Amino acid sequence: MPNERSSFKVLIVDDEPAARRGVRHLLSGESDFVISGECCDGLEAVTAIRELKPDLVFLDVQMPEMDGFGVIRAVGIEQFPALIFVTAFDEFTLQAFDVHALDYLLKPINPERFQRAITRVRLQLRAGAQDQIHQQLLILFRQFHQPGWLERLAIKLADRIIFVEVEDIDWIESADNYVRIHSQGRSYLLHETLAAMEKKLDPNSFKRIHRSRMVNLKKIKELHPLFHGEYVIVLKNGAKLTSGRSYRDSLQSLLEN
Repeated sequence: MPNERSSFKVLIVDDEPAARRGVRHLLSGESDFVISGECCDGLEAVTAIRELKPDLVFLDVQMPEMDGFGVIRAVGIEQFPALIFVTAFDEFTLQAFDVHALDYLLKPINPERFQRAITRVRLQLRAGAQDQIHQQLLILFRQFHQPGWLERLAIKLADRIIFVEVEDIDWIESADNYVRIHSQGRSYLLHETLAAMEKKLDPNSFKRIHRSRMVNLKKIKELHPLFHGEYVIVLKNGAKLTSGRSYRDSLQSLLEN
């Protein structure tokens, strides 16, 4: 169904200020695209997409903390706006974007290439072709992107940086804007949210058991049922954690196995 709107909201996501300025400058000549926000990392982008609900996202593929594919996974393909990838990938990798008819801009951005991409996405938006965009994105995501899970954490202490292997973590708890990592009898504060950590860890190894706790499944020794789907979880190191009733499904696979 054609979209008769006179303008479309745009979100620019890139960890490089110069790249954001470049997109902003090129968009200044497109009166029907209005910039509603800018983000410098993936975590910020997920929140902005959910709150601002842009029609189009310029999305950097390679970013620290959470890359462009991580943003797509966190928001969900079916909820994702139209997008134009911004990337420094080599020519071979870019063939994947061409094959699946998804627009991309190679850094540094060429103005003529930008004009072709923005014209194409304008036609898609006005034609209401969002389902087609989602289908192409889903195919690309399945065939091209293989998500990598965190294998170790770099944690800053007062006088040094230490590395904690993810497989050695027993459990993780929320501590305001930080998480507390419990590993091999010690605990460490990391400037990260529990929700962000959950997206970075292999879901086959780590499960959220409470709104403020997640656990390494390989470290669980016993489960003791309580009431209403809650459990006391006993770890191999003797620690005892209580699960939340709304997270009982997270433990169901353990009971079935």
